[in-house]
Amino acid sequence: MNTTIPTVHESHRSPRVRPLIALKAFVRSARNPEDTENGARFVLALQGSASERTYQRFCADPRGARLLAARPSLLAELSDRDHLATLPAGSLGQSYLEFVTREGLSAAGLAAAVSVVENELADSDPDRRFVADRIRDMHDLWHVTTGYCRDLLGELALIAFSYTQLRTRAFALILPFAYAFNERQAPGARALLRGAWRRGNAAKWLPVQDWEALLARPLDEVRDRLHLGPCPEYNRYFRNPDGFGLLAETTESPPRTA
Repeated sequence: MNTTIPTVHESHRSPRVRPLIALKAFVRSARNPEDTENGARFVLALQGSASERTYQRFCADPRGARLLAARPSLLAELSDRDHLATLPAGSLGQSYLEFVTREGLSAAGLAAAVSVVENELADSDPDRRFVADRIRDMHDLWHVTTGYCRDLLGELALIAFSYTQLRTRAFALILPFAYAFNERQAPGARALLRGAWRRGNAAKWLPVQDWEALLARPLDEVRDRLHLGPCPEYNRYFRNPDGFGLLAETTESPPRTA
């Protein structure tokens, strides 16, 4: 198998930063946190050279080079729910299946929403698209392995964790506001974000991991292998559907996703 690390020609240029598109997308996604398409548009419009740095790091890692040469489809693996259901109880794959079923998610649904924006704003080079798409498909696996839920605090914690892994510009803009304003409505939010930042720095680099092989392994073993540490306990908060601000999850009402 050829595992030669791809190199970038000097003529290659990263997608340019588009602040106006990012601003419009941010406003729309702030109004509707479940608007995946505009959330992705906000991130990709600000990527610029950050995506190229991630690609180069992926290629420079022997595991990333092997993945790029072999081109496995993580999307196909995560979409095969019949196969996931056969994996051992307590495995990453079973836990992922339980998570996406409970939250009404699917890997294919995420890919479809983000692909619209990728075709508009992302690099069209096949190698770079493979890396970007693979990282996209990991998103809910990162939820499961880190233990951060899909409530607003959990999503912000995953953003803090992900920033240390990917250095995404859009995440760098979101985090100071999240850190400044959420503590008053959600006590403990700042500690959660600081912990997520530390966990992301301490963890192995997740983009180059062989997630297909990890799916059958016990979830606790995967967390240990990736140096994620224990999952945090925190009170979940959701967007107030009747106005601004956050609402704490109560034991009297069923969990909501966002």
